[in-house]
Amino acid sequence: MVLYLIRHGKTRGNLEKRYIGVTDEPLCSQGRIELEEQRQKFSVQKLYVSPLLRCRQTAEILFPGMEQEIVEDFRECDFGAFENKNYLELAADPDYQRWIDSQGTLPFPDGEDREGFSGRCVSAFYQTIETCRRAKTESVGMVIHGGTIMSIMEQVGIPRGSYYDFQVENGRGFSLRSCEGGFTYDRIC
Repeated sequence: MVLYLIRHGKTRGNLEKRYIGVTDEPLCSQGRIELEEQRQKFSVQKLYVSPLLRCRQTAEILFPGMEQEIVEDFRECDFGAFENKNYLELAADPDYQRWIDSQGTLPFPDGEDREGFSGRCVSAFYQTIETCRRAKTESVGMVIHGGTIMSIMEQVGIPRGSYYDFQVENGRGFSLRSCEGGFTYDRIC
């Protein structure tokens, strides 16, 4: 089985370096143009997406007309009090400084913690993979979020890496092949 984990295209919030988790914003025009250049790069039999608009729009551009199966637990992290703000707006916030000092391990105030977020993403990934294995699906696309990809790759990627080792730009991601103990991978450029 070949899997493609693809981060959604750019949004206005991405351009402004905002923490965009549960905010359901659309792709911006730059994001759409960049994705158009990647169309037909991937061919998949089954397509899974986060329920958020930016992922559904990305999937429609990259895989036009293909049925999208929404996986609720592929949604991005809830950034709580930091949602829709950027680091300049948060610089004087003591909660933000504590979170930064923890290297992102503290829970977001009024939001999710990384352990819970990663747990739900990885669980949804394994459930989706099991469904595909039973159906003998050979190629699978997942259009999801940067944090979702980092959570999954930290758990299944071989060679192993830390959460932040798997950061990807918008419209990019990883191709994976199953192997003993996880998935080998290549970056999608």
